[in-house]
Amino acid sequence: MLIQFAAAEAAAPAAGNSNPYGLFAALHQGGALAWSVFLILVFMSVFSFYIMFTKLFEQQKIINQGKRVRATFWTHPSLKDASGKLEKNTAYKQLVDDGLRAQDEHHLLTDPVDQHDWTMAQLSNTQSMIRSKLQSGLPFLATVGATAPFIGLFGTVIGIYRALIKIGAAGQASIDTVAGPVGEALIMTALGLAVAVPAVLAYNWLQARNKAIAEHLTGFAQDVHGYMASGGSVKPVVVGRAGVKPAVAATSRPVGTTTAGQTGGVQTKPGAGV
Repeated sequence: MLIQFAAAEAAAPAAGNSNPYGLFAALHQGGALAWSVFLILVFMSVFSFYIMFTKLFEQQKIINQGKRVRATFWTHPSLKDASGKLEKNTAYKQLVDDGLRAQDEHHLLTDPVDQHDWTMAQLSNTQSMIRSKLQSGLPFLATVGATAPFIGLFGTVIGIYRALIKIGAAGQASIDTVAGPVGEALIMTALGLAVAVPAVLAYNWLQARNKAIAEHLTGFAQDVHGYMASGGSVKPVVVGRAGVKPAVAATSRPVGTTTAGQTGGVQTKPGAGV
């Protein structure tokens, strides 16, 4: 109905249109097929930008929470206290709550399953659900990037075909005969590329950010699992609150002695004088 309504409006001459070769003039000449291709591309573009901004906002929220978690989460005395300080309905809180729930429900299992494996499996399931939610909408961007140029190319083919028909009907290839259909064809090609390129760029960028978020969530889940498996004895180093761990101290040697094999070193024997 929308396409028929738009085509009916395009059938009426455009009043006050000073440019006979503009976008709407080309659509008016193209008829229902041109309007159909145009509306499909507009829908794909609008929905693509909607997905871009919503996914970007969702990712940035998780990234900001990850920064706060790395800075303050492990300073709390217990996981329950730390989880209570996190925002509700967020990825990091969901990981902690599911880990604590798995630990509490382990004794309810009828088959003997190691608590280590049970907790890790629950944390892995939570990570999979979070990754699946982050990936939602991205297949549409990939589809738009792959199909929009061909939809625009379809409009191009129709425009060239109409130009050839006008040339055959007129008996000569004058500029005023073919300018409209050829302009319509070029406009459809440009619209298809204009829709596809942002979708492809956004898809690759959002996928890279999703990968970085998944890596941080995996590391956090391993830290939570290590903390629970050790009874709170194992904690990761808090960023900005602890320095680099010193390496294992080497065996002390008397000052002024050297070992064999070193540059300039002289092998000495116990009790030998200088």
